Amino acid sequence: MECGKYDLIREGEEITLRVDCESCPFFPSLEDEPRLMALTINALAEVGAVTQLVFVQKRDIEYDEAQVQLLSELAVIYKQLVGQKFAYGVLSRPACARFVNPRYTQIQEILYRTFKSDPVAAYVELKRLAREEKHQIEAGIVSQEGVECLQNYYRLLQDTINMLEQTKIIKIAQPFLPGFQPGDRTIYRRLFSPTIKPDFMFTKLMASFPPEGEELASYQIGDTEITVFQLPETVQYLYHMVPAEFKLTEEKYELLDAARKIMAEHKPKRTEFVDPERMRQVFASVGSDLLDELAGHRGMHLRPRDRDELTKILVRYTVGFGLVEVLLDDDKVQDITINSPMGRIPIFIVHNDFGDCTTNIIPTAPEGESWASKLRMISGRPLDEANPILDTELVLPTARARVAAITAPLNPTGLAYSIRRHRDKPWTLPLFMKNGMLSALSAGVLSFLIDGSRTLLVAGTRSSGKTSLLGSVMVDIMRRSRIITIEDTLELPVESLRKLGYNIQSMKVASALTRGTTEVSADEGIRSTLRLGDSSLIVGEVRSVEARALYEAMRVGALANVVAGTIHGDSPYGVFDRVVNDLGVPRTSFKATDVIVVANPVRSPDGIHRWRRVTQITEVRKLWEEDPLREGGFVDLFKYDPQTDSLQPTNDLLRGDSDVIKAVAGSVKEWAGNWDAVWDNINLRAKIKQTLVDTADKLKDFDLLEASFYVRANDEFHRISEQVRDELGRLDSERIFFAWNEWLKRAVKK
Repeated sequence: MECGKYDLIREGEEITLRVDCESCPFFPSLEDEPRLMALTINALAEVGAVTQLVFVQKRDIEYDEAQVQLLSELAVIYKQLVGQKFAYGVLSRPACARFVNPRYTQIQEILYRTFKSDPVAAYVELKRLAREEKHQIEAGIVSQEGVECLQNYYRLLQDTINMLEQTKIIKIAQPFLPGFQPGDRTIYRRLFSPTIKPDFMFTKLMASFPPEGEELASYQIGDTEITVFQLPETVQYLYHMVPAEFKLTEEKYELLDAARKIMAEHKPKRTEFVDPERMRQVFASVGSDLLDELAGHRGMHLRPRDRDELTKILVRYTVGFGLVEVLLDDDKVQDITINSPMGRIPIFIVHNDFGDCTTNIIPTAPEGESWASKLRMISGRPLDEANPILDTELVLPTARARVAAITAPLNPTGLAYSIRRHRDKPWTLPLFMKNGMLSALSAGVLSFLIDGSRTLLVAGTRSSGKTSLLGSVMVDIMRRSRIITIEDTLELPVESLRKLGYNIQSMKVASALTRGTTEVSADEGIRSTLRLGDSSLIVGEVRSVEARALYEAMRVGALANVVAGTIHGDSPYGVFDRVVNDLGVPRTSFKATDVIVVANPVRSPDGIHRWRRVTQITEVRKLWEEDPLREGGFVDLFKYDPQTDSLQPTNDLLRGDSDVIKAVAGSVKEWAGNWDAVWDNINLRAKIKQTLVDTADKLKDFDLLEASFYVRANDEFHRISEQVRDELGRLDSERIFFAWNEWLKRAVKK
């Protein structure tokens, strides 16, 4: 195969120059290889304008339109110079030959050789020649006859310099020209940065670091290198990833590609995707054996560690989700956004430490289609013109995530995805305290209300932490209680709680956005829980007609068990407006809501950083008719104070003016009519949670705040409380805390 043979591919507005470099004796890198740059300018001079350059050599090395434009300008000049080779008439007078010929030979070498392989060096050389000629004329070294003979030569020299100075590549290079040495390609590394796509995968990746980027953080996730950069002239950060598959040797690339092509012949069936974990195990076993066999045929020695690494990558690009899985391996990544049209736009993420970031990963349309097919099989839900929205969950070996996909006609430019990574372990109230989302006292009040079997709605905007907060409510329910969860997309930490010994049953219902499905509707699912016996009911999100059924459950179960759910809304009245006016729940039914917890993102003054905070905890009183806001139906128990960045109790709560807390107290003999005893118990709960956070800080052991330990601490609190009441006939907070704190000291030493 000829080195540099090319094809021109037209797809809509995209014109791709695809150059075959398999037989080239160099790696196809414009920034590093002068021979490739010369070859490319030749090709561009022949074919004209293109929007994309792709060099093929085991990998696809791709340069985007902005980078192609730098070379296209040079190709136009080169073509013009070739066309005007004799137009200046520099050889027209025989008497001038002794003046012209040596100079013309020199400029010809620059224009027809150096110009294509190193245009910056060509410009520098032309400028040097112009300075020398000017000096020779001014010094009288060149005779008047010579000056007259060289007029056309001077024009050619100056016209070429002027043309080059109009190109973007020379304009960008100007600040770096002092001290420039021909052959130094540092400037080109500033100008060209390709995306790279190995044969076995669809995703492209910009492997080189941004030359002007300031490194903010660097860390390792398994074999993947992560670096976060501050980019000049933008508020965006760059999340730069170099995964293991981009650091393989050529031998391993070829082995992996051969294995993928064989594995690709088996198309997983819907039944296999019912158990993704089992399917991955089967593919990993088959892939491992296949890699060993192929390596043997090629005379390669494949160490067990190398084979395991290649097997992991192979599974990722056959039945997996490619580099999305690598992103989800990073527990600092909260959200992933993949916009359309794919192939042009990088993936965006929300990072736990740096907020919104762009990445160096560019997924392509074929990969987007592959993900869509897998998500259809995993969820059993359609994604097509009739159902252009798909909500489902993605369970990977190292992460869980919620995926929302949209396609045409809703999205006119094709497939797009939004992925929300779930925390590996359930959130707890002490973890939220540690992160500043809750105060100790507000966590104590929530704990009191949960034990008091109140009805709660967790409200907030998107990405406010509603589902995480609802998960922490579940963790605070005593393990002896039964819990039923209802979700259209599985996000709540059901499996984690089941492993912790909870009596928990998960129910999956149809999405409100999906039509023509065999799944049970959300409202029917909620009504069915009322026939499943005494249980706490947790609803993933209240979206549509299930709101009526939820309020039926609240009215029936409000005095027996916790009923809680999440809903979109940025204030208590916003929740009321949505529930009553949008979802059609009667006003009187809305009174079944006891407490609304509002979580919202709080931004820094510069608008760059944001933090999740509970901004309001409000009780819903019952003595109103039309408008709870106007008639005093909403009473704040806590409000967020931006000055202290903390959730502060209101005067109503501090005075004991809380109907919902009094209602809980009314069912406990020693608390009925005794606000001081109630307040004492709330403060005890707050003190215990704060002690847990302080101990974790002191010992630098933050596993103490995780659900596995926190549930034990909660159980111990309830056990000790019952023991003290049996002994004394009442709850003694000091004695309970002393006994619990002694248990904590023993527990952390084990």
